[in-house]
Amino acid sequence: MIYLKTKEEIELIRKSSLLVGKTLAEVAKLIKPGVKTIDLDKRAEEFITDHGAIPGFKGYNGFPYTLCISINENVVHGFPSERELIDGDIVSVDCGTLMNGFYGDSAYTFGVGEVKEEVVALMKRTKESLYIGIEMAVAGNRIGDIGNAVQKYVEKVGYTVVRDLVGHGLGKNLHEKPEVPNYGRQGTGPILKEGMVLAIEPMTNLGTKKVVQENDGWTIRTADRKPSAHFEHDVAIRKGKADILSTFEYIEEVLN
Repeated sequence: MIYLKTKEEIELIRKSSLLVGKTLAEVAKLIKPGVKTIDLDKRAEEFITDHGAIPGFKGYNGFPYTLCISINENVVHGFPSERELIDGDIVSVDCGTLMNGFYGDSAYTFGVGEVKEEVVALMKRTKESLYIGIEMAVAGNRIGDIGNAVQKYVEKVGYTVVRDLVGHGLGKNLHEKPEVPNYGRQGTGPILKEGMVLAIEPMTNLGTKKVVQENDGWTIRTADRKPSAHFEHDVAIRKGKADILSTFEYIEEVLN
């Protein structure tokens, strides 16, 4: 069942999504060599609750933290820990909020200190692929058009797209129908309609597309231990152009 949202509901999702962007900006202020990832998690939880919301991930299917923090070869769902960030790391921070009954969900991959050029390029291209996918997220297109656009762009520049993890619908639940793969064929899958809200989230790898799950039962990493990058926006389907509900603006103000 794919739920179509009213204008009012979309505005509530936007509020939650914008709070995620502001939370990620707070995290961005702290990211540097020597910082423990558990401290990023604590700051995010504090910031979300101070703004009258609930961390969207904490307790979700038993996930124990506010943030998913995935470093280098870890693709998604990594646990915050006592591990200190070191120069050259890249770190995907995925965050969710629940406010007024609706979720926001967004992710950004940060570089720590001096990052290798080839890895900086991976982050840049992954972020570009997100916006290329979003261009296809308009009424009348199909889910496959989004994934196809992401996949073509990413593979053209020599990276691989993770197949085992996908984007998703978003609303009163963190994960709703439809699934939004980052690969696929044009003209396939459910038709996109006004009122659908999707979390689009390319996860792309420097090496193999294959991933494995770590023993914690959550962390997903690349099979060859090469770096992976991940960016995510929430979008409402409209005619002509997608409406991006989340934002990287606050994050990039901090980074610049």
